[in-house]
Amino acid sequence: MENLVAEIIGTMILILLGDGVVAAVLLARSKAQGGGWIVITTGWAIAVAVAVYAVGRISGAHINPAVTIGLASIGKLPWSQVPIYIIGQMIGAIIGAVLVWLAYLPHWAETEDPDLKRAVFSTAPNIRNYPMNLVTEIIGTFMLVFGVLAILANELAAGLAPFLIGALVWGIGLSLGGPTGYAINPARDLGPRIAHAILPIPGKGHSDWEYSWVPVVGPIIGGIIGAVLFQALLG
Repeated sequence: MENLVAEIIGTMILILLGDGVVAAVLLARSKAQGGGWIVITTGWAIAVAVAVYAVGRISGAHINPAVTIGLASIGKLPWSQVPIYIIGQMIGAIIGAVLVWLAYLPHWAETEDPDLKRAVFSTAPNIRNYPMNLVTEIIGTFMLVFGVLAILANELAAGLAPFLIGALVWGIGLSLGGPTGYAINPARDLGPRIAHAILPIPGKGHSDWEYSWVPVVGPIIGGIIGAVLFQALLG
């Protein structure tokens, strides 16, 4: 139960601050409207760091099913715990998305483009090519899990690891986020996409379920590859 609650809280923080910065940049009449990619990637980096600081000492702050499954695949988490972690991550992601919707409530009606509204919640590729979009998500999540394990393998000053993990996510966003928006986390994409589908957002359009499998399947594959390769090469 402790891990479940921690993953709910951690993933809620991740989505509240992460989708929140996307809303700030994309929605009409936001003071941050037009802030651009640097602002978005920085916001997501801070979101990850704060979430890990908040619950890392309790559950390890996976806040990502790809991390959970990757760690289980190399024996660093019992498989019996995997459903508990993923349930918590999905609940937290949906709650975080609802809070973003509420925080920006007057701005949805002011924003004309339904694609911008959906982009606050979930990712989509700029060039829709499902095989290559899948490859991009695999590579990004491979780098995430491999990088997290590399960071944690070092002797670090107390409290430094969450900051470095946030910096890793910042780097992934800057370097690899351009093609698909770097979901690199099934809960981060699917939970808010569900929220987008059910929330009363004026003029919101469709939730793009045709693409929704890519940011779920790709990160899971990438997370397993990242964990297994790190364990085999450097573990």
